[in-house]
Amino acid sequence: MSYAETPAMPPGIPPGGLDDALLKVLFAQTAVGLFVLDLQLRLVRANSLVEGVGTEGYIGLRFTEAFRLDDPDGSEQLLKRVLAGEGPVRDHLVRGRFRHTPGDRVFLVSAYRLDGPDGPGGTGLGLLSAVVDVTERERARARESALAAVRDAVGGSLDVAATCRAFIDALVPGFADLAVVEVVDEVLRGADPPVGPLPPDTPLRRAASGRCEAVERDEVIRGHPVGGTRRLPPRTPYALAAADLRPRLVPLTAETPWLDADPDGSRALAETGAHTLVVVPLTLRGAVLGLLSLYRCGAAEPFDEEDVSLAGTAATRAALAIDNARRYEREHVIASTVQRRLLPQAERHQAAVETAHVLLPGRDSGCWFDTIALSGARTALVVGGVAGEGLQSAIAMGQLRTVIQALAGLDLEPEEVLARLKETADRLADERAALPPSDSLQGEELRAGCVYGVYDPFTRTCTVARAGHPAPLVVGPDGRAVPLDVPEGAGLFDTDGALFAPATVTLEEGSVLAFCSAELLADERAEERITRTLAHPGRSLQQLGDDIVYALPDDTRSAGAALLLARTGTVSEHRVATWDLAQDRTTPATARLLVRDRLQGWGLDEDTVDSTELIVSELVTNAVRYGTPPLRLRLLLDTTLTCEVHDGSTASPHLRHARTVDEGGRGLFIVSSLAAHWGARHGPDGKVLWTEQDLPGAGTTR
Repeated sequence: MSYAETPAMPPGIPPGGLDDALLKVLFAQTAVGLFVLDLQLRLVRANSLVEGVGTEGYIGLRFTEAFRLDDPDGSEQLLKRVLAGEGPVRDHLVRGRFRHTPGDRVFLVSAYRLDGPDGPGGTGLGLLSAVVDVTERERARARESALAAVRDAVGGSLDVAATCRAFIDALVPGFADLAVVEVVDEVLRGADPPVGPLPPDTPLRRAASGRCEAVERDEVIRGHPVGGTRRLPPRTPYALAAADLRPRLVPLTAETPWLDADPDGSRALAETGAHTLVVVPLTLRGAVLGLLSLYRCGAAEPFDEEDVSLAGTAATRAALAIDNARRYEREHVIASTVQRRLLPQAERHQAAVETAHVLLPGRDSGCWFDTIALSGARTALVVGGVAGEGLQSAIAMGQLRTVIQALAGLDLEPEEVLARLKETADRLADERAALPPSDSLQGEELRAGCVYGVYDPFTRTCTVARAGHPAPLVVGPDGRAVPLDVPEGAGLFDTDGALFAPATVTLEEGSVLAFCSAELLADERAEERITRTLAHPGRSLQQLGDDIVYALPDDTRSAGAALLLARTGTVSEHRVATWDLAQDRTTPATARLLVRDRLQGWGLDEDTVDSTELIVSELVTNAVRYGTPPLRLRLLLDTTLTCEVHDGSTASPHLRHARTVDEGGRGLFIVSSLAAHWGARHGPDGKVLWTEQDLPGAGTTR
């Protein structure tokens, strides 16, 4: 139908009467706000969209003035484009407020051009705008979005502070302008939360807080900074909510009576323009974990009861996540304590090696390090780790560390130490697999690795074997990296039964070895970064270890790691005496004379000299009688006195308990009685019988 055509009117209806009736019904009965705008976008006709306000209060106003839109320029440009014939606008969402009533509103605006007699291409007469108040719908949608944000963000971390931070971020600015989470101080340390009501003197620590950009001065947060503690002021909504465990919706005005009990909070609230408070206790099964305080400020719509309901639901979710994080924190504290108690408590003196370590606390509670003094001034350097978190990882770590210390005392080669350690790990895995199906550990996989090295200062060699663990990094005294290609062996709990292969490297005096747990070598540039840091011979080992930590990526530090550094040295020739002896019956007497002369030259006391003479006499006699050439005697003076007798036989002597009538068999028994430690170690050219004696006034090394 063209504009020139006019539909036939029913009989009895005057021209234009149907149109007038239609407009009258539309403007009087529709629930949608209808507004007719002239070419200057002024209201010339309107229905009563605003409750309690007559339409005459809006006639003559510009559209953007009538609704006080947040973006009047943008909305006016949009209407002008419709007026220019660029097409209608449908369901455009704008924010503003009514001219005669307070409170922010949300409107859904549609606009249509009113064409003149000459049709769409001609001059327009104005606009027809349909406005729907969708404030409640948008509020409901905002509540749903806030609750969905809480569900998505809260609970993904096992850190209490991170959980509270995520909770605040989910609520601000979409639901509240200011938000504060306070947690009972003991709960942050892993303790069980107190059963409600919360005693009034209970300290609460501010775990997280946040504000929207519209709040220019965040005095609520600045007055009580994150990490600070406070006790709830009595006769305030905070104290009441913590007492009866019920949420509170509190209007805030200058005349609010309870603000006198909290002058600091009163001043802060006044300066931020906060006008509504919702305070919700964080409770779980009757126990109180903390308090949630939400504020709306300035022109924001005040909280209502539906908002209180949402805040309660969100608080329940957060309380559960905080409690889970608390339980993990408690187990983590216990596991970290166990780990720390199972590790060396101080640096141990070694004869020819300077060592330092760095232990980074973190999620991984199963990493360990060790330096073990071996016979012949040798030192075992160990770093290992049991994968996983919690107490069970720390316990498994302690078991493996105890075993490797015992194996080190047997003077085994590194590859044999790891082979026997893996046998122990296999037994531990079998024990775990045999647990009842109801035990949570039964299906939990065990994974562990270890690197074991032995440094000999007399040959300046370091022999290393590894089981599912990175090889150590070596830097010479000139700052250049020393290649050390150690074949990788299977992890300690792997089913692979392959043997471990060692690698030996000869080192210059002053070389630095870095035994690192796997976390320190996680990225592709880690080895280069560490070796570059170690290339500073003038710095102490502790400084070098600290420098390595400073250069770590942030995510590495949260996992936890162990670093053991060792700088190689040699034994002073003034502290060592070595003699090649003949294989005949007069040799024990000769050895006694040589030992007495050397020990007196070192200034040792007579009791030590006599004991050493007897030890050496027995060991040399045993080597002459049962061993084969070559025969060599060595004394080493450090914090202990070490005696070593080497011969070419591989047969090991055995300690016997001779009977009263026996004429022999008491030699090693006498040796074990006089020495603090004794043993035998084997090599490709024979064996060495050794003893260690504690010196008066000197600490022991074992």
